Amino acid sequence: MKNILRLVTLMLFAPLAFGAWKEGVNYEKLSAPQPTETAGKIEVRELFWYACPHCYQLEPELHAWLEKKPADVEFVRMPAVLGPNWELLARAYYTAEILGVLDKVHEPIFDRLHKQRKRIRTPEDVKAIFAENGVSAKDFDNAFASFAVITKTNRSKRVREMYGVTGVPTLIINGKYRTSATMAGGNRQMLEVVDYLVEQERKAAGGNAAVK
Repeated sequence: MKNILRLVTLMLFAPLAFGAWKEGVNYEKLSAPQPTETAGKIEVRELFWYACPHCYQLEPELHAWLEKKPADVEFVRMPAVLGPNWELLARAYYTAEILGVLDKVHEPIFDRLHKQRKRIRTPEDVKAIFAENGVSAKDFDNAFASFAVITKTNRSKRVREMYGVTGVPTLIINGKYRTSATMAGGNRQMLEVVDYLVEQERKAAGGNAAVK
């Protein structure tokens, strides 16, 4: 009886174990391929929003995935702007990027919203987080109002058009495919779909096994 149960279990989970992820179910092909940032690498792009609890919950698993990321994979974060109230936090991200302090403020912004349960409603709220992490008011103001930050934020407003997304977190693989926890069946499965699609892109490019 135990052997029969074991066999049934293997039959149920074998498709996933062998990476049998299905297009149109676990991931979707973009209607039009989008450019990637780093030539010669397979790009994985995360579309997220700091105020999204699912994005916050993904962070630990994403960090673990990044620690094992192959050398031929480039990871890019992109704050999505799917509504007017999303813009402030997108500008916060790009301000940190321009100032080179993402490693200092990325997690504190998430924590302020989800761990401390405090709202971030104004540029002054954002500035306070930057100040707590060593960024001067002058540097923040200059970067926050800069042409570069505004340009990047305007591009983030086009994520629906570019990637066909309606929610976050969504992961875009090499500008060609998108997947989400909803499509894949959970965060862990979503990252497995990413690995599967990365391997498909590697094979399509004639690449060998990735060097880690």
